[in-house]
Amino acid sequence: MQEAPLNLILLFPEDFTDQEGRVRLSGRRLKHVLDVHRASLGDELCVGLANGNIGTGRVTRLDEQVLEMDVLLDHIPLPALPLTLILALPRPKVLRRVLRSVSSMGVKKIFLLNAFRVEKSYWDSPVLGPESVREQLVLGLEQSRDTILPEVRLRPLFKPFVEDELPGLIKDTLPIVAHPVASAPCPRDVKRAVTLAIGPEGGFIPYEIDKLVACGFTPVQMGERVLSVETAVPALISRLY
Repeated sequence: MQEAPLNLILLFPEDFTDQEGRVRLSGRRLKHVLDVHRASLGDELCVGLANGNIGTGRVTRLDEQVLEMDVLLDHIPLPALPLTLILALPRPKVLRRVLRSVSSMGVKKIFLLNAFRVEKSYWDSPVLGPESVREQLVLGLEQSRDTILPEVRLRPLFKPFVEDELPGLIKDTLPIVAHPVASAPCPRDVKRAVTLAIGPEGGFIPYEIDKLVACGFTPVQMGERVLSVETAVPALISRLY
């Protein structure tokens, strides 16, 4: 029997057959098992139930049409990262990569926010559709062997969100906003919950920074290098935790 691949196959309730503990898969996950895992009958794969436990699946049928496994889900999922991410909506291609990245890092609460430098057309992108967002989150979970789907909320109005909703969200957390010209460095190895706000390419404008500071945020920076959004997001999260 071959060693189990490192990533996880995420299962959903509809994957289970009438036979107890048996799942039947096709489509993307079947292709992944054939092309990447290169599994054979009797092999054991790492599996997990969406928003549930992790375990193993023993392959009982595998061909070009279907994969069947008998699964045992006997381990709790990885702990979530105690971080709420508030992200100015990036370009659609970048958003896909960022969603996958933060999902794999254990972020479970994500707010996509409008800002002055966010192009209006981004809000009309099909990448923001529920199925497209879910696809990237699932891919991130599979990569990191996690099962708990992050929650993604859209906030297309900056001022009402910051004034009405954000004060409650940051309660009992360390609220920080990434800002290239901030004087304070981003803290390291924080031992508490964090609310992290990251602006668009070019950063939040002064008005937006002032509103966030008035809400309780502290501007922080990562050094003299100016990072792209898709680089800054994992870099900041890794530094915080």
